Amino acid sequence: MNPEFSICVYCGSRPGEQTSHTAAAQAVGAWIGRNRGQLVYGGGRTGLMGTVAEATRAAGGRVVGIIPKALVDRELANTLCDELHVVDTMHERKAMMGERADAFVALAGGIGTFEELFEIWTWRQLGYHDKPVGILNTGGYYDALLGFLGHSVREGFMSDWQMGLIRSGDEPSALLEALQEEARRHPGGDKLAEVL
Repeated sequence: MNPEFSICVYCGSRPGEQTSHTAAAQAVGAWIGRNRGQLVYGGGRTGLMGTVAEATRAAGGRVVGIIPKALVDRELANTLCDELHVVDTMHERKAMMGERADAFVALAGGIGTFEELFEIWTWRQLGYHDKPVGILNTGGYYDALLGFLGHSVREGFMSDWQMGLIRSGDEPSALLEALQEEARRHPGGDKLAEVL
């Protein structure tokens, strides 16, 4: 299958305390599969990571996992991926994820998810790529973060145009459709392979 849309999903290797996060991960994977898409993700089979991969495959989508050697045992690498790339470092993992995706979305997660979201957003503001970046704000999980980012703008450490480089929403299909449409309007412009 030649995927019509390849989306990188950042999310937790744990399921979290609220079942709504698992439901959101299932909805994201189902949307990717229904739309003949491809999931690019961190390659694990636990938590929300495993859920979104399983849902993507169940709906007929393609799954590309990228995981560093040091995390293969700790995260229980998903051997059911259509492609499973084992790389040496986290930097290689994130660069390959960035290269293979047309867009990015962060679901609920912890420090690793936050770091990946902020890095891909930073790469966009620096002009390393012009791919859409989204935050799925299930159950208000990211309300405090989004509020703080607004505070940073008001304090003069960020600008409105930087905030305009990300979009957020609480409904999986609507957010993914918006990211897909934005990716179609801005094809190419990917310089990640040249600069990373």
